[in-house]
Amino acid sequence: MRKRIPLPILFLPLLLFGCVRATPAPDSVSAADTVVAAIPVSPAPPTDSPVSNGRVFYVSPDGNDSAEGSREAPWRSPANAVQRLHPGDTLIFLDGKYPLRDFEHDILRPPSGEPNAWITLRGEEGARPVLAGGNNLLTAIDLSGASYLLLENLEITSDSALSGEEAYFRDGIEILGAPASHLILRNLYIHHVDEFGLNVQDVEDFLVENCRIEYAGFGAMGGPAGDAGGWRDVRVRNCVLAYSGHYYQGGDGSSRPYDRPDGFGIEASEGPILIENTVAAHNYGDGLDSKAANTTIRASIVAENSCDGVKLWGDNSALENVLIYGRGDGDFSPTPWASIVVDTETPNAVFTFRHVTVADSVPETYLLYVQYDHPEIPIRLIWENDIFAAYGAGRSLFLAPSVQLEMRHTLFFLPESETVLRLGEDTFSCNALDALGEGNFCADPRFLDEKDFHLRADSPAIDAGILSDVTVDLAGVPRDSAPDLGVYEWKP
Repeated sequence: MRKRIPLPILFLPLLLFGCVRATPAPDSVSAADTVVAAIPVSPAPPTDSPVSNGRVFYVSPDGNDSAEGSREAPWRSPANAVQRLHPGDTLIFLDGKYPLRDFEHDILRPPSGEPNAWITLRGEEGARPVLAGGNNLLTAIDLSGASYLLLENLEITSDSALSGEEAYFRDGIEILGAPASHLILRNLYIHHVDEFGLNVQDVEDFLVENCRIEYAGFGAMGGPAGDAGGWRDVRVRNCVLAYSGHYYQGGDGSSRPYDRPDGFGIEASEGPILIENTVAAHNYGDGLDSKAANTTIRASIVAENSCDGVKLWGDNSALENVLIYGRGDGDFSPTPWASIVVDTETPNAVFTFRHVTVADSVPETYLLYVQYDHPEIPIRLIWENDIFAAYGAGRSLFLAPSVQLEMRHTLFFLPESETVLRLGEDTFSCNALDALGEGNFCADPRFLDEKDFHLRADSPAIDAGILSDVTVDLAGVPRDSAPDLGVYEWKP
């Protein structure tokens, strides 16, 4: 793959977008909350209610594995407890910390449920029990080959009571070697692990909902290339994927062996992948990077990641109501990364952006790359009702000559750049945008401020769009018959 080359170096003042770069202790409040506050990420109503119609058992840090497993006489070892479950059963974790140390005896390897009798592992209501790993344990929960399982209301992290090498703990949850299917992970908090929060190779019908995954040394969600189809029918809903790479083996991540941990980074598959109402922020790699075909990212925020914001590789992929801003993760040095990258080896692949807002202030590079590494492969690119804002001289958007661009009602604000867009050997200034489609223009979008991308009452983006099937904005506000450009619909 060719290395992307930034634009000529120019040293100019930057418009900063309030990047936060703290690395708090495991028990402190994450600074990613400052970004998360911009989008509703409170627990949403469950999208699935699997049937668990069997027995109910309990496990407690103060239990006894020789007991009967009732609330009054709970078991002690979670790994031992899950092996006693049958389809339809539920295991409730009573409040407390469950130390996990031993590969053979402590990793949870639950059996599979059945279509009408799921197995459920659940933290008790009103608490969030903690699975605390140590001694370089491979993972807390191994779901390889499992199916019809629901995991909810659990915390997975390294054991803060340990230090040095005893505190090392690798993956939160993994699916490797044997494909899994029909899984729901809900209301999980996975943080301060040395490798992946979720390390997944092959999975089908996988819902990750109302989860927060942060401070994972290798990335929040990712895994190796699939041997049995990769990630298929995956939904990531109402989640936070943050600070990947800002932690490794008890440190701040500077010693990690993997230099670009993503918030979400998966290998090729047929999908579909749906990421919605999710925040990917302050990751040392890319925010959201999907090689899967049929990837849709909807109603999400991608903010202050070190490398690319969003990267799409697969046919029939789309962005809808996606806000992307602030690369660099606090370092505003010039880099070859971009807010959006589209790069595919699939001829005639289609990529669609509708109601997307991009704002970036890292100098001397392109705001967006399309087919930079495969300029000979034709693709179709559809832009509607978008806003692209880039601050600093010499900024523009790069599209290879093989790109068939269908652009309508899109606003550009590159106040210090004469060239707005490069399409092959052709360059387009503000005065030439009409040649690329109707309703395209240059203007200051007049965001509310440098941290809030709602529109002011005098914004030229108001009522400048065309009707599409994106009927609400990023905050869920209905769009009217003359929709505004970008992610937010202005309301008096």
